[in-house]
Amino acid sequence: MRSKPFTTPWPAGRLFAAGCLLGALAFLILYGFSPLDVTWDGWLRGGYVEKDCLQHYAGWLFYRQSDLGFPFCVAQNINWPQGLSLSYTDSIPLFAFLFRLAEPLLPATFQYFGWFTLLCFVLQGGFAALLLSLFSASPLFVLGGSIPFIFSPILVERAFRHASLAAHFLILWALYEYIRGVRQGRPFRWSLLACNALSVIIHPYFTAMTMALSGALVLDCALKNRRLARPCLSFLGYGAACALMALSFGLATGSSSGGSEVEYGYFSMNLNALWNPISRWDTHWSRLLPVQNQTGGNYDGFNYLGLGFLAGWVLLALFVAVRRRALPKKLPGLVLRHAGLLAMCLCCTAFAVSHVVTANGATLFRLGLPQALVRLCTVFRSSGRMFWPVYYLLFLGCLLLLLRCFSARGSAVLVLVLAAVQLWDISPALAERGNEMRQYETEYLNPLTSDFWQEAAERYNHILSLDGLQEEPLFLALYAADNGMTTNDPFAARYDEAALEEQRAALHEEILNGQLRQDSLYLIQDEGLFWELAEAAGDQAFCARLEGGWFVLAPGMEYEGQDTQVYGEDYPLHISDYSDDNWLHGVLLWDHKTVAFHDCDFTRRKLTGASALVCEGQEYPILEISDKDEGWLMVTLDIEDASLLAGKDLESIIS
Repeated sequence: MRSKPFTTPWPAGRLFAAGCLLGALAFLILYGFSPLDVTWDGWLRGGYVEKDCLQHYAGWLFYRQSDLGFPFCVAQNINWPQGLSLSYTDSIPLFAFLFRLAEPLLPATFQYFGWFTLLCFVLQGGFAALLLSLFSASPLFVLGGSIPFIFSPILVERAFRHASLAAHFLILWALYEYIRGVRQGRPFRWSLLACNALSVIIHPYFTAMTMALSGALVLDCALKNRRLARPCLSFLGYGAACALMALSFGLATGSSSGGSEVEYGYFSMNLNALWNPISRWDTHWSRLLPVQNQTGGNYDGFNYLGLGFLAGWVLLALFVAVRRRALPKKLPGLVLRHAGLLAMCLCCTAFAVSHVVTANGATLFRLGLPQALVRLCTVFRSSGRMFWPVYYLLFLGCLLLLLRCFSARGSAVLVLVLAAVQLWDISPALAERGNEMRQYETEYLNPLTSDFWQEAAERYNHILSLDGLQEEPLFLALYAADNGMTTNDPFAARYDEAALEEQRAALHEEILNGQLRQDSLYLIQDEGLFWELAEAAGDQAFCARLEGGWFVLAPGMEYEGQDTQVYGEDYPLHISDYSDDNWLHGVLLWDHKTVAFHDCDFTRRKLTGASALVCEGQEYPILEISDKDEGWLMVTLDIEDASLLAGKDLESIIS
């Protein structure tokens, strides 16, 4: 007599729906309903966890004001006058485009990032259930195994902070299509093509991952069928779909080399990443495991597996060592059948670790790569993220070994135990992320509170950044978007660096020739450049340093607020931030007596014939002034340590 089955099998569609429901419940448990209020943007303006979400929201606000055109999702007011694709502000081009079409129906304040993140959790649960349903139809096993996927540390760590990078369901979707394709020997799948195409207009990093899984499918089908033509054409088809979406949504608009100051190898994955429970902003993801050291930008290679899966892999390894018959009898054939997937795992892991190999707080070694190759890899400079497909395969592999090693009843129970241990381990971090969301329901930071900004918004149409990256650039971007202004400030992840530098050079020349644009507010980061340009602007503009560190040239404005240092003869000197191996913040390290100032008419007037500098009522005699280094005035003082003058207002005493 046959034993009664442990559970009644469910069809894949019902399992998918149940997984989606679990994902929705997880989202609501973590964040509540507040982020789903499309008229509440406090958490975006406040910078949930970190300020990058201001960039995402600003991109949408700029695009909302832009004309519809082709290519889609190009905001004309960013990177002005060239414009920029929303892919480079991580504003989820797919959603931005759909809601831009519905602009006449939207309220004045509208954000879609909450609903997008809910959708990510819903589909994470749905595709996790679909993936597991390929191996078991038991609802307890499938839905219990879906829970760790839904509460994946690498998903929750990205959610809202980098909203578009929460779309981990794309990886699970591509993995599901890979397994189905290998089983059927079909390298081309329309649903996989759709997955690849959608990834482009959500976040290009996912395109690299889904295309890697597509390549694994193509290779494994080629080996299985011993044919090359169809697999090659299939891969070209996937690539063509991605290229078409990239061109249609403006990924070639406004981007070049800018925004890539940090090269490939900095944001890499540390070799301890799987058991290191620390992410950016010191969020601790484990109740039991201690935090390990890391170096550089390893925090962006966060890939903590969770205590449930770490323990699961250890116990399974011990079980297999004792009972070797638990291993599949045809293990070599299994490896050969999935050679493409194994190759993909090795490549993704190697790229994630990068040529700068780190372990704990040390750099073990650095492989010498051609600079051209490093620049190419810098397109995906946050290389630690590329481990995500392997990460989810480790989840899947652990669950499948449980299914292989134990009975249906036993594997279902063990999966529930694994999920419980996993959630218990990471629960403090989950609670912390939910609490951080709720704090923005009352207030959030806005550094642009001076009346100057309100007056400037009423007067100017353009914000023109003349050098570097301005103070609080993301708040500045929101300010420009809120007031319908254009900006050339490079706040996006990528921008056209050559075009920006050419524009800035032309603006410098205009100002030096006394030609200021009356509809533009000029912003300067470097005080030495401010002195030079303010001198040239003369009475044509209000020239001042604002609270918060902004240096401004405001043509035609007569601002009388008390929160500024107005440029003029009474404007104080400040040590210039000259830093190299011999200098630190404008102070010569080997004697601590010599300070640097930009060489311009303003500093020449202040220092020529000066006998001393005065700081907070204390006089420091000048021993020597040298202009041997072009562009700089080096002043040696009678002082023990000139570092105490850094950042302070200085006056000169003329003999």
